[in-house]
Amino acid sequence: MALGLINGRVMLPAGLRDDICVIVEGDRISALAHELPSGAERIDLGGKTLLPGFIDTQVNGGGGVLFNDDPSVETIRIIGAAHRRFGTTGFLPTLISDDLDVVARAIEAVDQAITAGVPGVLGIHIEGPFLSLARHGIHDPGKIRRFGADAVDLLSSARFGRTLVTLAPEEVDPIAIQALTARGVVVAAGHTNADYETVVRAVDHGLTGFTHIFNAMSPLMNRAPGAVGAALDDDRTVAGIIVDGHHLHPAAVRIALRVKGPDRLMLVTDAMPSVGTDQTEFLLQGRHIHEEDGLLRDDQGVLAGSALDMARAVRNLMLQTGASLRDATAMASSVPARFVKVDDQTGTIAASLRADLILVDDDLNILRSWIGGRELSAV
Repeated sequence: MALGLINGRVMLPAGLRDDICVIVEGDRISALAHELPSGAERIDLGGKTLLPGFIDTQVNGGGGVLFNDDPSVETIRIIGAAHRRFGTTGFLPTLISDDLDVVARAIEAVDQAITAGVPGVLGIHIEGPFLSLARHGIHDPGKIRRFGADAVDLLSSARFGRTLVTLAPEEVDPIAIQALTARGVVVAAGHTNADYETVVRAVDHGLTGFTHIFNAMSPLMNRAPGAVGAALDDDRTVAGIIVDGHHLHPAAVRIALRVKGPDRLMLVTDAMPSVGTDQTEFLLQGRHIHEEDGLLRDDQGVLAGSALDMARAVRNLMLQTGASLRDATAMASSVPARFVKVDDQTGTIAASLRADLILVDDDLNILRSWIGGRELSAV
């Protein structure tokens, strides 16, 4: 039976509409209509706002678990459920730098999760281990390694979903980047000390993204634009940005948005296990991480991911930049969908796309959510 979502403010690419209903049949949006079809089940949205579900391309953990600790279907299921409470209907479980056998296990776990129908899993983000030691951040320097001859085969071995790889362009030959993208892998620069020219050369060979712009990358200087300069300058790329009030000064967020625009900047959380829990401490590859006022750091004061969720990222962006709900929503849905090449399936409220939807109140609290047309609770 078709579902008719009526009496809501619906966020379309052009903006909010209050004169249409969303018709869902099976896992798809079958139509946007002015009248409810006969026989359709009526779901009254009570005047609240219907948005496309958020898509988070950088999710290390949530619900008390970390993907690196146990790259398994159950871990992915717990992470997805934790973030669903905050509007995330699509995500990439993210593995930070680890041994290559752990990378292989993580890829297999995501394949199994997709096969098992775990809600929201779109693929995997492999962040490292081919990074810069000079910009390793919270990544364990002992896990960082050189890009070997077998790396392309490993990184492109997923059978299902999308694969996003974050690497340091100065550590990987441009031909290897080209080989990865030829196999469908999306490549981003991150944890990099590369100069501007090296990053542009990587973009010329298929690199299309930047992982948490400004953080853990060579800065923009007057005669050395660095990775930040390349990210801001090149319209062929999309940059992820962590808007948690800790990783970046609000002025940096405003500058990035002004330069890249809302169609080339996407919100990410870089979330750790504490999201969706009252947990304030955890271990990250043997290091003690503690949370204070939403800030995650190790005992040396190094930032360790975030306690951010996507709903709060959207709120923070609007508060810090004055961005409209339309633009902020796009940066949390359609832009990441396009970046990881699932925009033909999800990321927008449009006929023929999957019914990945969230209902929110005026404060962007999540009231209801649907993944593939199926309403799911947060637990």
